[in-house]
Amino acid sequence: MSDFDHSSAEKEARRTQPGRPWTPQEEPRQEALRRYLAAIAGAASARTAEESERPHGATGSEAPATAAPRPPARKPAVPRVRDVMRVPAASVPGDMPFSDVAHVLAREQVSALPVVDADDHVIGVVSESDLLAKAAVLAEPRRHGAVGRLWQHRLYDKSHGDTAATLMTFPPVTVHPEQRVADAAWTAAHGRLKRLPVTDHHGRLVGVVSRLDLLRALIRDDAEILAEVESLVGRHLLDPRGVEVAVKHGVVTVSGRVEEALVPELLAAVRDIDDVVGVVDNTVVV
Repeated sequence: MSDFDHSSAEKEARRTQPGRPWTPQEEPRQEALRRYLAAIAGAASARTAEESERPHGATGSEAPATAAPRPPARKPAVPRVRDVMRVPAASVPGDMPFSDVAHVLAREQVSALPVVDADDHVIGVVSESDLLAKAAVLAEPRRHGAVGRLWQHRLYDKSHGDTAATLMTFPPVTVHPEQRVADAAWTAAHGRLKRLPVTDHHGRLVGVVSRLDLLRALIRDDAEILAEVESLVGRHLLDPRGVEVAVKHGVVTVSGRVEEALVPELLAAVRDIDDVVGVVDNTVVV
């Protein structure tokens, strides 16, 4: 992650900071949000760099004639949507009445549900906001002012529907099980969507993925980062017992006695670990 991505994500998270003091639970939540945004920015930057470095017309499988054969490098597993999606996915048929849709949303404790046809193809998404518009029309059929109706004409017209198909938002934004989690997260962030239906190549519903699912897949918790840092320290130092490592919200603190020549290399390796936000050097050189 570049310094620019790190700074941009931090500024975005800071915009959501309230004027009142944070509760003890708010700081970790804001830190998780910042790391999530940083992961999204990093994924976008990596994709842009990959596309710009690829020669025009190249397929990626071509190699220079003089290149010596080499064994394929092992790449870390890339998390896919199929690894984090939830199955089975709750959905509603297009002909379900408005009141029944409200009951399903309450029962499933979600803010939106995919709407499917008889063959389980996703044809739209019905959300709490769609139902709120319908409820408002029921409470007060005549809206205030022609200008207001013109400005929100689509929502106003849609709110007169009585079934999931007439209330839903369409076309639906969906993702595929084989998509990278980073790309699905970018789709969710761009569309400001809390949940994404997952469909197969024929558009049939096979699961659903939430922003929280994507967040957990993109950002490892502190315990996982700590385990990797401790393993790295063990590989770099002959006697790692003299070094203590702590991780809080992605910030790694390294303490203890370390040979002076090894400190820069060790800290650089720690900074290169995925999801490490920063490194605090409390080492004493020997």
